[in-house]
Amino acid sequence: MASITLNITDAKGKAAGSVEAPVEIFGISEEDVHDHIPLIHQVVLGQLAAARQGTHSVKNRANISGGGRKPWKQKGTGRARQGSIRSPQWAGGAVAHGPVPRDYSQKTPKKMKAAALRYVLSDRTNAGRTHVIDFGIGDKPSTKGAQGALMPVVGERFTTIVFSRDEINEWLSVRNLPTVHTIFADQLNTYDVVTAEDVVFTKDGFSAFLEAKSDSKAETAKEA
Repeated sequence: MASITLNITDAKGKAAGSVEAPVEIFGISEEDVHDHIPLIHQVVLGQLAAARQGTHSVKNRANISGGGRKPWKQKGTGRARQGSIRSPQWAGGAVAHGPVPRDYSQKTPKKMKAAALRYVLSDRTNAGRTHVIDFGIGDKPSTKGAQGALMPVVGERFTTIVFSRDEINEWLSVRNLPTVHTIFADQLNTYDVVTAEDVVFTKDGFSAFLEAKSDSKAETAKEA
């Protein structure tokens, strides 16, 4: 399997080795990524749509109490004819054509989601914005230590950091940083990469991400 090399930095922002990354996830060409922007856009829209609650609701004329009697007679008053004080033009009346509860979610195939994630990760990697950091956090969380490891690599740019499920202290160390979004390796998705200027993997997070992708690929092959 072909691979590319990502450099690893330590807690002080200095080089601390490298790791091999599969080309089919991190090494897709810029031209190929550009050709699949509509796919990425569709997947992101699907994620945003699924996140909508859809609980918005207004009262139509069937839900407004009162107004059963005609306010005044049809003719002879000099005023416009009215049928009910609960019509939309009256204060306290119903809302015409207002929103009602609905489900906004869209059906997005698993293969489309997986492909979009590969393209956006390759886009960040092509731009030199994918990093692997060994935070060196010990038994206690340390926001200062985590910030010292991040600043030389990403500066003040908004960053998505990917952890393994076991890296609780690392997660606690960065969760309050205003320019950081945290996520576990098995949750990484297209939207969280698109909205980030840089993507940072911890060493264990990178291994967990590749393992999750291998399991997903094996499951897909089994279903086929």
